Amino acid sequence: MSFLLSNAVLLTICGLTFAGVTISRDSVNKQVLPEKVLTHNPIDAAHFLDYYAYPKYEFNYDVKDLKTGDIKNQWETRDGDVVKGIYTLKESDGTTRVVEYTADDHNGFNAVVKKLGVASHPIIYAKPFNL
Repeated sequence: MSFLLSNAVLLTICGLTFAGVTISRDSVNKQVLPEKVLTHNPIDAAHFLDYYAYPKYEFNYDVKDLKTGDIKNQWETRDGDVVKGIYTLKESDGTTRVVEYTADDHNGFNAVVKKLGVASHPIIYAKPFNL
């Protein structure tokens, strides 16, 4: 193993020498330090990002891919510690799942799940094998 490693180092040095790079024993063993030493600058108040800012957002999205049958949407809003939302999802059995949810620090997370439609599982007959 050490034989392979020493050959790899030797080939690398030979390749660098052929390319015009000179390597001395001193440059291999010395650590190169940056010329400019970085100093700590005080935080500029205009560029300070407050990670504990008041949380407030609203978003929604829709997906309708008829080729794969992926049909869903979601809407959610947050104002402080109160989150409200709803999402729908088309199930593989033809029904639609609707979930309405709320969350706050007093009541916790609450979800109401509804299933709309009638489940249908079509019977698919396979062709018999020809023996």
